[in-house]
Amino acid sequence: MSERRSQHLVNRVHQVTATVDDEICLSKEAVVTHKAYRIAKRICDIIFGATALIAISPVLLIVAIAIKVEDPAGPIFFSQLRVGTDGKLFRMWKFRSMVVGAEKMVDKLVDQNEIDGAMFKLKADPRVTRIGRFIRKYSLDELPQLYNVLRGDMSIVGPRPPLPREVADYTDYDRQRLLVTPGATGLWQVSGRSDVSFDEMVQLDIQYINSASLWMDIKIIFKTFGVFVKHNGAY
Repeated sequence: MSERRSQHLVNRVHQVTATVDDEICLSKEAVVTHKAYRIAKRICDIIFGATALIAISPVLLIVAIAIKVEDPAGPIFFSQLRVGTDGKLFRMWKFRSMVVGAEKMVDKLVDQNEIDGAMFKLKADPRVTRIGRFIRKYSLDELPQLYNVLRGDMSIVGPRPPLPREVADYTDYDRQRLLVTPGATGLWQVSGRSDVSFDEMVQLDIQYINSASLWMDIKIIFKTFGVFVKHNGAY
């Protein structure tokens, strides 16, 4: 899917202001008025992101070596076009946990999708490598997203950044989750991750956006460490 076509699919996010089935409905104007919170959040993202990258640099090196040893010809990192704030596209980085060319295999596996809604997940995904299964189990594949946090594409805490093909199937209610900066972790990640349905994920994201605060962000970050250890819903 081209970037131009992907952008066309997500540009309706600015129109999300009407009530949908009497559920929580957010407005762009209400979200952007929390200027002090957004500034403080960005400062915290930079400090936390830079500190974390330095602290975990040995882990990053070990994971990179392990990936290269298993598949010397393949790349260490995997980048993918994702949808960020207001439908803006950005390239998200992860450690490669699948075979080279995994994205081209999605069409053959889509009928086996184990999550209802605009998201694709398989517990026993045949595209995942041996090292990939391990780093996914402990969410180590997500660590390069700290680079996206420093760039401002993502925040430490926020809704999961979706794929353009997922956003193409969004309802107006679902698009509300695109009103804020996506996060490396969030309520979805600490509430079961892939064990949570798509509709429940959207509800959690809107709940977060509606009551976001630095204190809530801090609580989610601490809960994320527990998820790393227990690896609930990680696959």
